[in-house]
Amino acid sequence: MNKGVCHPQGFRSSGVWCGIKKPGLLDLGLIVSEPPAQIAGVFTQNVARAAPVIWTESAVRSGIGCHAAIVNSGNANCVTGESGLVRARRMAEATAERLNCMPLGVAVASTGLIGAPLPIEKIEAALPDLFSKLSTDDAALSEAMMTTDRYTKRAAIDVETPEGVYRIGGVAKGAGMIAPNMATMLAFIATDAMVEREALDAALRRAVDDSFNAITVDGDTSTNDMAIVMANGASGVAAANHDLFVTSLLEVCQALAKMIVRDGEGATKLAEIRVTGAADKASAKQIAKTIAESPLVKTALHGEDPNWGRILAAAGRAGVPFDLNACRLSIQGILALERGTPVEGAEEPMAEALKASEIAIELSIGPGDGRAVYWTCDLSHEYVTINSAYRT
Repeated sequence: MNKGVCHPQGFRSSGVWCGIKKPGLLDLGLIVSEPPAQIAGVFTQNVARAAPVIWTESAVRSGIGCHAAIVNSGNANCVTGESGLVRARRMAEATAERLNCMPLGVAVASTGLIGAPLPIEKIEAALPDLFSKLSTDDAALSEAMMTTDRYTKRAAIDVETPEGVYRIGGVAKGAGMIAPNMATMLAFIATDAMVEREALDAALRRAVDDSFNAITVDGDTSTNDMAIVMANGASGVAAANHDLFVTSLLEVCQALAKMIVRDGEGATKLAEIRVTGAADKASAKQIAKTIAESPLVKTALHGEDPNWGRILAAAGRAGVPFDLNACRLSIQGILALERGTPVEGAEEPMAEALKASEIAIELSIGPGDGRAVYWTCDLSHEYVTINSAYRT
């Protein structure tokens, strides 16, 4: 059985069909923490923020702790005016009533079609079934979060410390509208470690920067997305070593992030783009991001075309100055460029290497210490098919 958000002690989840999607497709999920958890979150940077994002950001800021998170798929509850905010609040209130907690103790998330009223009555009617199915198996929850995803995304680890073992686990969804600064993805991460709220927030922000904010499928940033982490302390083990906690949280976040890219709409390849030698991390990340989002690079990956010039062209328009004569580029470990000069005989072995499902691209631009990694996928005909028929 895959382990996910219910791997840590004290967390249970469930997923049911409430009627937003077609019959047989789960569309409502729930995570409950007993005892209540500290919570931290990062949210979409899109200005057109959805109602559940606004609600959950307020819940996180309230500092009262988190008893549960409820999520629906099939309807984004976005660009729905004041009624959208009312319906997001009703989701929280109906859930809180069953847990005997304050509504701000419930995080709310939605994903799906923008601009349609959320059928809140269907959600409220499904709550008895949703609560009755709570268990430590998070498979149904994972399925209930999906939209264009082809498979569920779960990851978990055990962290050994001198004080004992604590666990971190997570579940995510996402396949399209994936770009940095929180794109169309939802991630719920849980830990049974004892972590103070401020430390939890700092750890999540560090982990997200090198995971969910270092992936792209199509360059679009969505309206609904969030990553939240809940820490309920049920293990009795304190995360005293903050760096170890951050590293462990990052491991789970990166595993989920790479699953999202691998499941990108129409994707057949996962590409890791590593940039080194920059003046600082921000410069390296900007170059890696520009390469990762380039349609020409992504279509070349799909066509298994060793047209490495597209990589250099993308790097050159990233807005970061560098000396082309200092550049070194390799694809799948095959050197294509050395000190700004093409390497003879590289094209044929590179074309063969590009047949792999996972591609490694490394670009060094100089002697600096700045480095960054980005993950992307290829761009296929299937991506267009999926998104041109999304409403149907």
